[in-house]
Amino acid sequence: MIKKSAIKKLGIAPYDSAEYLKTEEDIAAYLEACIEEAGDDPVFIAQALGTIARAKGMTQLARDTGLARESLYKALSAEGNPEFATIWKVIRALGIRLHARPA
Repeated sequence: MIKKSAIKKLGIAPYDSAEYLKTEEDIAAYLEACIEEAGDDPVFIAQALGTIARAKGMTQLARDTGLARESLYKALSAEGNPEFATIWKVIRALGIRLHARPA
């Protein structure tokens, strides 16, 4: 990870995927790519959902899930370890449908 001071010194902005998730198609493609990339890393998926949540609005997501905004930020971060019930609430509130298919 690049330090904030180095970013400022170089005059570059950190990349934030959330800024590019404008449509439902963008979100679906992003999540699909993250699922493929994640392998056995559930934190990667939680972080991807966090990115999508930031793109759509964390405050509205908190209202829709009935969970505190701060709790969502923590659960959907690299340090988070959300329960499946939390992930499921987030997925449903974001309007995402998961589909199963043979591997």
